Amino acid sequence: MISYFAIYSIVKFRLKEFAFEYHYTILAPIINNLLFVLIFSTIDRYYSLSINNISFIEFLIPGLIIMIVAQESYDNSSASLINSKQIGSFNDFLMAPLSRVEILVSYILSQIIIGIFLGVINFFILSFFVDFNQVSIFLFLYYIILVIIFFSSLGCIIGFLAFNWDTQSSFSNFFVIPLNFLSGTFFSINALPDNLKVIFLYNPYYYIVNSFRNSFYYDFEFKLFQNIIIFIFVFSAFILAVFVFYKGFRLIK
Repeated sequence: MISYFAIYSIVKFRLKEFAFEYHYTILAPIINNLLFVLIFSTIDRYYSLSINNISFIEFLIPGLIIMIVAQESYDNSSASLINSKQIGSFNDFLMAPLSRVEILVSYILSQIIIGIFLGVINFFILSFFVDFNQVSIFLFLYYIILVIIFFSSLGCIIGFLAFNWDTQSSFSNFFVIPLNFLSGTFFSINALPDNLKVIFLYNPYYYIVNSFRNSFYYDFEFKLFQNIIIFIFVFSAFILAVFVFYKGFRLIK
């Protein structure tokens, strides 16, 4: 039987933890995005860049929003688990009347709330630089939630299996950051040579970033088959996280 109160308690704890550490969970991501926008807006004014008949800043801002949500979804979930194991508080979760899968669900649910908050607040702040009049709220939230589930699942896997910060940061540096940077966040694949485009065309995460960006414009076309592939891609990460938590591999050092 699902312990809804226990899930609610963990979600509440995670949200309090997030709010308490606001200086690096909220302020730091916002400042990072503002720095990106200020730097690239200066470059854009000097070189008059444009992509697909829109200014470079209009192209860039949706990518920055989804990038910061992805990065924080991984960092928050993995860091919280590793920290709780190091100080011993994770044992309290294990002794509570709930399964490890319910712990995973609690972390992902709390991260969805946190990620949506970060995405929305970044959108409103960065809207001062660009006027977006055609944003689809439903698609905005839909793709944000998919990104959160994918990266928080990865974060929970790493946080569950790792016992030190080196593993957490290594996975971020060698997988999460390159995946974000090389998925069309800062550039259009139309500018790449044909032999390099193949790398992006077979990258499901590229289509999430691209679809999220296109949802900011009125001519967005929702492609069913493409979104089925995206959903399978995200769901596979979640199932892997469920499997790792269910098996409890290397739970206690």
